[in-house]
Amino acid sequence: MTLKVRAQLQRGDFRLDVDTSWPAQGVTALFGRSGCGKTTLLRIIAGLERVRGAQVWFGDACWQDGAHWVPVEKRRLGLVFQEASLLPHLSVTGNLLYGYKRTPLSLRRLQLPDVSAMLGLESLLSRPVDALSGGQKQRVALGRALLCSPQQLLLDEPLAALDTQTKREIMPFLSRLAQASGIPMVLITHAPDEVQRLADRVVFMGDGGIDEQCSLQQALAKPDSPLFADEGPSSVLVGELGAADAHGTRLFGPVGSQLRVQAPDDTNAGPTRLRVLARDVSVALDDPARISIRNHLVVTIRQLHDLPDNRVLLDTVMQDGQTLLIEITPWSAQQLELAAGQRVFALIKTVALMR
Repeated sequence: MTLKVRAQLQRGDFRLDVDTSWPAQGVTALFGRSGCGKTTLLRIIAGLERVRGAQVWFGDACWQDGAHWVPVEKRRLGLVFQEASLLPHLSVTGNLLYGYKRTPLSLRRLQLPDVSAMLGLESLLSRPVDALSGGQKQRVALGRALLCSPQQLLLDEPLAALDTQTKREIMPFLSRLAQASGIPMVLITHAPDEVQRLADRVVFMGDGGIDEQCSLQQALAKPDSPLFADEGPSSVLVGELGAADAHGTRLFGPVGSQLRVQAPDDTNAGPTRLRVLARDVSVALDDPARISIRNHLVVTIRQLHDLPDNRVLLDTVMQDGQTLLIEITPWSAQQLELAAGQRVFALIKTVALMR
């Protein structure tokens, strides 16, 4: 199934001009700076913005084309914005079931116990919403959208109004939601870490148009990727997360590419993503034994890229085929005589590997 959008809009000095499509599965991130047209495009998809001449198709269903127009309430979408906008006179349960009760019985795919468990809301169901934290309110908003059994979730910067600590708390729930619900999502964000932790593909937007569309792994393979603007290059590794040991660390990934990581106590074992900043990885020609860094992986250098500010980026491949980016100085690269095809040891601090 594919989502297709074609639209042109002139509003003052701003012009939106898009003609695009992407698979309606997994998480598609609309990424770009503020004012580039992300929210306008989302509103056209949702039916909140009626633009003359626009075309919107969701699979075989035509939502807009010529005189044909399907209003937002008929598109069966789950909408979540920066503010949770919960109904203050209802409890958490009342808010969660608000759309559920208005969804025909034949279309209900998710039930309250399932969604409550998915978003960690079981202990909050009887609370009034004014007794919730910002992160809890946003989780309730996500649950309310899910319980409408939508064909698609549209998330407009759902973490933007939250402080840094609350974002860290809610991110695992969003990740779990993306994996467990099976509902395709469109996520608007200008935060690279949200894209790297949640997205399957990225639609890069700029000045009212689409600059590029690619998978997350393709986006991360480019040394000058816009996703690296804030914290520099990084890798996203996918693998199974094991149970916690007595020290609170867990094994991640297959033998040969296995890492020891730290994860919150409430993190479920199983498939997950780990984000590794390239600047948090060091290189050694030999395997050092007496060192506090315990993650030592054999990797093969594919390419060396010169970066601005006197840096070199090593594009390496792990034994399981995944890419690991490493940032070092030109002096280190020269002293170690690093070259494409060379096998080296990548050293990664355990504390750098946070889920």
